[in-house]
Amino acid sequence: MAQITFIDSAGQARTVQGDNGATVMETAIRNGVPEIEAECGGACACATCHVYVEPDWADKVGKPQPMEEDMLDFAWEVKPTSRLSCQIKIKPELDGLVVRTPSQQG
Repeated sequence: MAQITFIDSAGQARTVQGDNGATVMETAIRNGVPEIEAECGGACACATCHVYVEPDWADKVGKPQPMEEDMLDFAWEVKPTSRLSCQIKIKPELDGLVVRTPSQQG
């Protein structure tokens, strides 16, 4: 298990537990995290689970694959640390991960 902190667009932080092997998006949905819509259910077919990975975590999370990069074209206010949370698998090294959610999803 890993603790994941979601900070919403208003600055409110919510720390939840995520199972290793689950995605950050699945963890958000299970815990009722606002501002994560996940319309495609994690198929990397939309941009409604867009998050900003905090810069200190960017290297540990890694860069998006080409398919994810294509979907990020539809995301709201993409930044250098933008990722689709459905594509971030939780692993022990991500314990303490902090992500921010945009004010709206793509």
